[in-house]
Amino acid sequence: MADDLRQFTNIVFLDIETVSGVEHYEQLDERMQYLWSKKANQYRKAGTETDTELFRQRGGILAEFGKIVSIALGYLIEKKGKTVLSITSLVSDDERAMLEKFNDYLKRFDLHINRQNGEYSSRRPIQLCAHNGKEFDFPYLARRILINRLPLPGPLQMQGKKPWEIQHIDTMDLWKFGDFKNFTSLDLLAAIFDIPSSKEEMDGSLVHEVYYEEHDLDKIARYCALDVVNAAQVLLAMSGYAILPPECIEPTRIEII
Repeated sequence: MADDLRQFTNIVFLDIETVSGVEHYEQLDERMQYLWSKKANQYRKAGTETDTELFRQRGGILAEFGKIVSIALGYLIEKKGKTVLSITSLVSDDERAMLEKFNDYLKRFDLHINRQNGEYSSRRPIQLCAHNGKEFDFPYLARRILINRLPLPGPLQMQGKKPWEIQHIDTMDLWKFGDFKNFTSLDLLAAIFDIPSSKEEMDGSLVHEVYYEEHDLDKIARYCALDVVNAAQVLLAMSGYAILPPECIEPTRIEII
């Protein structure tokens, strides 16, 4: 591994895929239906959308009404003299079990990069990297972990920390350069840096359908992993490095939990 790429070896690149917690609005209990109706008012553009329609469209993007069905994680490692991106994509109907696996993954990665007798003898904090992670992936993960009565892993603990102590990297935030009104998709950044699209098989708008109607967990896991590849490639490109060639991206390990 080139010395200048070592700065990236404590980063966990991640992406999550979410759906509404139940397939249909009518499956919510009475209390949650009432609370969704209040929340949905902010999404009524034409004023004619029903709670049922809005729940199908928007229920998955709110951690209080949605759930995570896939978490993909990647990290850079040296193998046979080459820097490769290793990726694991967790997918499950059992959100709690998957989040426990995610927590365990972060613990094992922390041990990996901070092994006592290895190359990195001084402690290096894990950094999480995602596109739009600060607005979506990181808070969504933290909220769902707490809802499932699990302990927050260190990299997601933000309470009492100063901004510079929070080890999060957001490629969309980096691209804003202080322009807070700007939203740039990961697919657009990938295109301008000549990185292959992750949207060829499906896109995020289809996750609800693929999960509830097709129940194709493999498909969701593969799509989630491709966004991790692009987040890693975009960060490298924005940092002035060459993107990884296809042979340096390992086949995704899909773990159905």
